[in-house]
Amino acid sequence: MVYLRYYKGLLISDAYAPGLKWDEKLQGYINFAYKYRDVKKYFLTEGIEVVENVLDPLPFPLIREKSLELRDYQMEAVKSWLKNGKRGIVIFPTGAGKTMVGVKAIALLKVSTLVVVPTIDLMNQWVSIIERHLDTEVGSIGGGKDDLKGITVITYDSAYTRAEELGNKFLLIIFDEVHHLPSEGYSLMAKMFASPYRLGLTATPERGDGKEVLYPELVGPIVYKKSLKELSGKYIADFEIIKEYVEMTSEEKERYKELRGKLKEFLSSRGMRLNSLNDFYKLIRLASKDKKAREALLAWHESLRLAVNSRAKIEKLRELLREFHDRKIIVFTRDTELAYDISKEFLIPVVTYKTSKDERFEILSKFKEGNYRVIVASTVFDEGVDIPDAEIAIIMGGYGTKRQFIQRLGRILRGRGKKALLIEIVTKGTADYRLSKRREYKY
Repeated sequence: MVYLRYYKGLLISDAYAPGLKWDEKLQGYINFAYKYRDVKKYFLTEGIEVVENVLDPLPFPLIREKSLELRDYQMEAVKSWLKNGKRGIVIFPTGAGKTMVGVKAIALLKVSTLVVVPTIDLMNQWVSIIERHLDTEVGSIGGGKDDLKGITVITYDSAYTRAEELGNKFLLIIFDEVHHLPSEGYSLMAKMFASPYRLGLTATPERGDGKEVLYPELVGPIVYKKSLKELSGKYIADFEIIKEYVEMTSEEKERYKELRGKLKEFLSSRGMRLNSLNDFYKLIRLASKDKKAREALLAWHESLRLAVNSRAKIEKLRELLREFHDRKIIVFTRDTELAYDISKEFLIPVVTYKTSKDERFEILSKFKEGNYRVIVASTVFDEGVDIPDAEIAIIMGGYGTKRQFIQRLGRILRGRGKKALLIEIVTKGTADYRLSKRREYKY
């Protein structure tokens, strides 16, 4: 007989099993609690009786399914997840209904469930959707809320800070936007939960750091995937992507050339190149203690700002707003500076990380109701914001990641029977052009 117990995010066993190591202080063989399922299975397979005090789940509430009818591909995803032992990741394009897969999983398993989300907006959306389709009260933790229930939605940050306390309270854990999970802090959080059943949801599983290799260990493998091409026009909006190229003003070109020359001169003097993130991090480290490196870094930053926020882009935006004067448009920027400049120039509402919760809600509500036809945002709408009737997205600038590009495209794909249009304005012959090429998405 072997005894298993939970202690502050850890699994403790009084006998050895693969993956466990002896801890003198705790007088037992330990690992993080996520190993609970594998360790228990090992002992049972070996014919060893297991006595445990690991899971202490919250009671699951009474539910009543309401309008929980899934599309064929959504139900296929649920079945694939169940077939894989109730572990794994489902990949759908934004707007294709990932949340409904999670709700159905909750309804089928009927066990205490924690849904982990990256933003307060997504937390509120999940609470609303679960309550609507399962007719029950749902708890929420994050953004000043602390309401623990048998079905609870929590932010990644709150889950991280409370993992020791909550790590044995839920049998099912759902990671929405699971691409956030492999980061150092969040992956530790996932390991501290004993939850044997795990579901990950995302439209963009790829990460720039290669840490997507951690998915099988933290959540499970990819068990089902649908692409934009497979669903567009039928379940989500059909779409078109256009690039509009502009040239910097003569003054901007002169300044840009000067700044890039300064950067190039420094890199050459130190035998350095900026071909990867590691190269860039090396420059940042040097800048903390070397004046010349700091000047080179500032030159890089200012040259990029000039290219991404060129005045020529503003003039092209003016043309596009005239051309599509009767369409609902979201304008995306790379930074808040340009977002506010556009707001002032065209007298349109702006949403950034500085916008209060109430003002943000009011702007989105008026946009949805048609009182506002155009809104501008920095990166705050990149993920987890439901804007069902936006028709056109205009990208003024962004990072060099396919994930951001796909997420922004997803903001205009909700709903069928329309043709969504994404327009990217790119400054030719600059770092902005290279960023655009890096995030180019082949669908």
